[in-house]
Amino acid sequence: MQLQVATRKGYAVTEDSATSVIQAVPFPMMVIATDRHVTACNAALDALLGRGLVGRHFITALRQPVLIEAIESAIATQRFGKGLYLHREDRKESVYQVHIAPLDGQVVLTFEDKTAVEAISQLRRDFVANVSHELRTPLTALNGFIETLRGPARDDDAARDRFLGIMERETRRMTRLVGDLLSLSRVEENERIRPQEQVVLGDLVKMTLAELAPVITEGAAQINLQDQSANAWVPGDAGQLRQVIGNLIENAVKYGVHGGEVTIEISAPAFHTGLRQEGITFAVTNGGEAIATHHIPRLTERFYRVDGHRSREVGGTGLGLAIVKHIVSRHRGRIKITSSQDDGTRVSITLPTSQQG
Repeated sequence: MQLQVATRKGYAVTEDSATSVIQAVPFPMMVIATDRHVTACNAALDALLGRGLVGRHFITALRQPVLIEAIESAIATQRFGKGLYLHREDRKESVYQVHIAPLDGQVVLTFEDKTAVEAISQLRRDFVANVSHELRTPLTALNGFIETLRGPARDDDAARDRFLGIMERETRRMTRLVGDLLSLSRVEENERIRPQEQVVLGDLVKMTLAELAPVITEGAAQINLQDQSANAWVPGDAGQLRQVIGNLIENAVKYGVHGGEVTIEISAPAFHTGLRQEGITFAVTNGGEAIATHHIPRLTERFYRVDGHRSREVGGTGLGLAIVKHIVSRHRGRIKITSSQDDGTRVSITLPTSQQG
């Protein structure tokens, strides 16, 4: 590739190689000559595909039929084109959009990393699919019951009462789902804004326990509160922290053993390595069935359930721990989940006691 440089008399053509130009480009780049061999690569491309590509036929360098076809088309038509290059390394998959630019009989390829964009698009598709699934099930049930009540069960009082009870439960579940979706949206919207209010974590826990009295009574749970915080303050959004506390306690009661003990611990302020500053830990432990290790990293994903049938039976939407994760993130805290047959399931939240860190 020839390069024009400015002189006092105009422009002069130099014989500098394309490498000297493309090395300055931060994106991976490759130049393919008219004989289909690679004539130049920059350091970013070497990092992506490895060294030693110069002099090789571009097919042996890229090895992806769809991209090769796009390059051949651009060479044949001398028109700009695009393709995708899929890269896999250490179980990590990356997606690059390749811009194909014909230039003086040669072709310049520029690789643009689209991995993050693709991940967000996939997340949105999964989210829409999950919401549709969660709403379709109760809506189908409601539609069926309405048709039955209008037809065969029109004059059956017992069936009507039973169906209306089921319809009420399904309606409540949809209402909870919509409420959790709105809550998750609000939390994500403000996740980058650190809360400035000062709250006493111990007081929030006691207030939340009072609000959850009906749930605790229904589950016959024995609450063991161990508060070592001595009314210590944390910077936080009181409403959101009550939501976190309520979610964890309610989960412990509903998914634990009926009539079992639920232990709630609030630690004294202490230095935490994960926060790199002083913090307070709030933890909830129940004695329910242990959660398999492979489930634990995914528990805070939207709509992820260990036991989907049981979760729906107790009114779960699959969004509770996802909301907790985002609220804790907004408060610059840390969440940890452990589970074993002997010690039960423990979810702990560590929050900084100051705005530093």
